[in-house]
Amino acid sequence: MTRTDPTRATLAAQGLGRVDGSTRAISPPIHLSSTFERDPDNQYRSGRAYIRADNPSFDQPEALLTVLEGGAGSMLFSSGMAAATAVFQALSPGDHVVAPKVMYWSLRDWLLGFARNWGLDVTIADMTDTGAIGRAVRPGKTKVVWAETPANPLWGITDLAAAVEIAHQAGARLAVDSTVATPVLTQPIDFGADIVMHSATKYLNGHSDIAAGALVTRTDDEFWQRLKTARKQLGGVLGSFEAWLLLRGMRTLFPRVRLACANAQRIAESLQSNPHVVQVLYPGLPGCPGHAIAAKQMKGGFGGMLSIRVKGGEAAAVGTAANVRIWKRATSLGSTESLIEHRASVEGPDTPCPPDLLRLSAGIEDADDLIDDLAAALAAQSRG
Repeated sequence: MTRTDPTRATLAAQGLGRVDGSTRAISPPIHLSSTFERDPDNQYRSGRAYIRADNPSFDQPEALLTVLEGGAGSMLFSSGMAAATAVFQALSPGDHVVAPKVMYWSLRDWLLGFARNWGLDVTIADMTDTGAIGRAVRPGKTKVVWAETPANPLWGITDLAAAVEIAHQAGARLAVDSTVATPVLTQPIDFGADIVMHSATKYLNGHSDIAAGALVTRTDDEFWQRLKTARKQLGGVLGSFEAWLLLRGMRTLFPRVRLACANAQRIAESLQSNPHVVQVLYPGLPGCPGHAIAAKQMKGGFGGMLSIRVKGGEAAAVGTAANVRIWKRATSLGSTESLIEHRASVEGPDTPCPPDLLRLSAGIEDADDLIDDLAAALAAQSRG
């Protein structure tokens, strides 16, 4: 029998199969030192000088993420926001960027506030419409086109191949927030994306016990070196223990994401016939916009995130969330527990999110328990 290279699922489960060289430990050590000794001739031949520039606890999780995404390198950050904003802070005042109309709200708010005040020229576009992307870019002036797919919290889909072509023809890089898709379902670099961002707090870690972010690059180029400098100088680095926890979580990434996808699909299908639900937003449903594109660029599932619009408006949506027993009323997504949230309350008056919408993060519990709990909560709020 001819032996083949291990799959990405196997590499993730074994953390690339690495063992500690001195102790033969399967689980890696946690390096807590903030500084590293120089050689007698004043050199740093170890490649380590100070923890803000480099940390040996990052080596294994960064290497694993690079393999999972098929990139040329990865960097860990202290949060998803630290990772995402580093991409834009590596640009110069006056540079033009295009960002989605529907995206992670905190980053959208940062772009329209801090980034514009700092001097970036920001255009918001409907990234589910390739024509809108084409109209938004400015050849020779646009430096970054930012996509998020599926896009939080309406779960619209960006055609990555088309977006890459538009961005590159304009002389821009395409950066993709792939937090929800994860490398289990989509590898944006395969479609030509230049940078992939993850809020590693979510699926990559998967246990609601750290904040972390990550960037992966298609090529180790001059822009990637600027990003490395940004991380070092801005100081948005991850702690050693958090890096260890992230690697721990990534070992179970594939089974967690696959089960969350299966649960979300069942939940979405069950809610389509619920009389208290006006609309189910989930790219795994054939009737949802973007389903055909998602089916081409998401392999093995459509993600663990969905949203519903509740009959009766905002009060009914809030009331439904108040009546759940198993779902947890909390912000975030991508962990083992299922979460429910009235998203418009979080995002405020400028949100594109309808007031009757509940965002659901399907965890890895029994699907029937989740379906029954949500159906009972919807029925209870309708009775008042």
